[in-house]
Amino acid sequence: MAKLEILTYPNPLLREVSQIVKTFTPDLQKLATDMLETMYDANGIGLAAPQVGQLIQMLVIDTRSNDPENSRYENEDITALEAKLKQPLVLINPEIIKGEGNTTFDEGCLSVPSFFETVERFEKVEVKAFDVHGKEMRFTVDGLLAIVIQHEMDHLKGTLFIDHISFTKSNKIKNQIKKGGYPTKEEIAEKRKADKLKDLSKA
Repeated sequence: MAKLEILTYPNPLLREVSQIVKTFTPDLQKLATDMLETMYDANGIGLAAPQVGQLIQMLVIDTRSNDPENSRYENEDITALEAKLKQPLVLINPEIIKGEGNTTFDEGCLSVPSFFETVERFEKVEVKAFDVHGKEMRFTVDGLLAIVIQHEMDHLKGTLFIDHISFTKSNKIKNQIKKGGYPTKEEIAEKRKADKLKDLSKA
């Protein structure tokens, strides 16, 4: 296993369209394992292959809380549909067969670290994909898992969550990154603690 570098905006590779996986090899299985390790190390809940510089249609997801300091995803209600799926998930050549309803969520991204904005998504999705061995799977899911699947699938088309928000909000984030770059892991951790204390003070 090996931790991979996560590309951050404005790296041009994040804007490329990923290719369909045609052969399921041991190298593909290793990449999936490395991506999961990378995602867990970054306290993420989803990661797409383009985010680590591999322009193929593959993503890994685990929405179970693995970061006790990350209050955004902690204590999320698990729906019955989510509970049926064993995680982590490795989805190759994923397709949304059907989307139903609308919901919103305060999304962030490992490729745009420390920024969060409200994004509208399908509330429930029917998904078709393949596992690392080339076996087809189909499932219907809602809740946080459905949101993350849609978010990660966007990466396969060269789309980021900041493309789903208003021009003004998107430009503000882009300008902040251009002028000041991204905060360090330590700065992000401190901000999380401050936000948590702020939320507790309101309770």
